[in-house]
Amino acid sequence: MGAKLLLFFALFAFSALSFSPAFAENVEDPGLVMNFYKDTCPQAEDIIREQVKLLYKRHKNTAFSWLRNIFHDCAVQSCDASLLLDSTRRSLSEKETDRSFGMRNFRYIETIKEAIERECPGVVSCADILVLSARDGIFALGGPYIPLKTGRRDGRKSRAEILEQYLPDHNESMSVVLERFAAIGIDTPGVVALLGAHSVGRTHCVKLVHRLYPEVDSALNPDHVEHMLHKCPDPIPDPKAVQYVRNDRGTPMKLDNNYYRNILDNKGLMLVDHQLAIDKRTKPYVKKMAKSQDYFFKEFSRAITRLSENNPLTGTKGEIRKVCNLANKLH
Repeated sequence: MGAKLLLFFALFAFSALSFSPAFAENVEDPGLVMNFYKDTCPQAEDIIREQVKLLYKRHKNTAFSWLRNIFHDCAVQSCDASLLLDSTRRSLSEKETDRSFGMRNFRYIETIKEAIERECPGVVSCADILVLSARDGIFALGGPYIPLKTGRRDGRKSRAEILEQYLPDHNESMSVVLERFAAIGIDTPGVVALLGAHSVGRTHCVKLVHRLYPEVDSALNPDHVEHMLHKCPDPIPDPKAVQYVRNDRGTPMKLDNNYYRNILDNKGLMLVDHQLAIDKRTKPYVKKMAKSQDYFFKEFSRAITRLSENNPLTGTKGEIRKVCNLANKLH
């Protein structure tokens, strides 16, 4: 009888532990893992990959947008797709702030979400779609394939009011840029590699006319200035006008280390590009990446991985949005 009573109390204690919040959290929340959806939506990553290929074939600039998305979302407190939320009567959307100027193609994230929902409704988060579309966009641009973990959940609110505390501006000092990234665990070579994303896409004249007017920045390569003035003829460009300069005229559609050779040759468009090439803390890595694309890709992959894992919502935190631009309570 005593043995049976002892067994009963042992089972009772285990049962109580199993249903305690701490135990449940450990069981239910594996955090970020590789192939998180292998049981709940095994085709999820294939669907995202195929959608990225299809959309990239139709609209080449989508890949630039996906690459920018991961930076603008994950660098701001949490990698939770808050970037994708629309403004409401009470809050301004992150994507509508000045710091997000030029961000576009969000509708294609919705296209991917719709394809996923047809197969696995209510399972795959917009945060994971944002991260995986960036991964596959990087690869489409000739960059490295970067295995990334999944299991993120979606935030319910925008962080527009704190955006500038996290996202460095293109005119910030290199000290500020390095400090902002260091705060999320990205070191100096990682920062140099992440800015290598400026190898692709284009920069709107709004972002660079201060280097051309009223006087041309003497640090700019004179051979490059003529092209910049041709593309940006107005000292005060219309933000809605199609006035831009390709970040890399040599290989504008390819993620490669040509960016580093350009900025060492004083052909960086934005002030942050120029500072990257001359600051004593970053210049050694710029020179190393200019010489070795393998090194650039290695550091870029490491930095993207760290960025993608910045303070995610997992387990029962957040939600799985039905559509990516609205929190579920508003849908």
